[in-house]
Amino acid sequence: MREKAEMKNEIHISGLQDLPRAAEEFLGKIQGRTLIALYGAMGAGKTTFTTALCKALGVNEEVVNSPTFAIVNEYGGFGGSRIFHFDFYRIEKYAEALDIGLYDYLDSGCMCIMEWPENIEGLLPEETLRVQITVNGDGSRSLTWES
Repeated sequence: MREKAEMKNEIHISGLQDLPRAAEEFLGKIQGRTLIALYGAMGAGKTTFTTALCKALGVNEEVVNSPTFAIVNEYGGFGGSRIFHFDFYRIEKYAEALDIGLYDYLDSGCMCIMEWPENIEGLLPEETLRVQITVNGDGSRSLTWES
């Protein structure tokens, strides 16, 4: 049996003004995938990129904020679509994520964008798209993932 070759994807984001283009390009490349895990250091731009993604999906960007204390925020997008935005930074035990009904969200078919997914890594479904956000030396960002 041959393993399917994985393709490395990368999007460069030169600065804040480049976010709308990057978000549209990202959504075009992920081919309808709905489980998005954003990995990156504190300050890498996970929430900022999530805001750009949500705006591209029809969410008023003014309502997008990090759900650090709520763990999950729900936003309405184009055509009545729902987007769930998670921040697992404060999660210390898997039970805390399960208590909010994590699998109900992940199985909903709605876009689920997750910050700090490393805190629930063992709970993430196999089909989760794992995206790394890296801060480059010039302050730009790179998004990388395998598909």
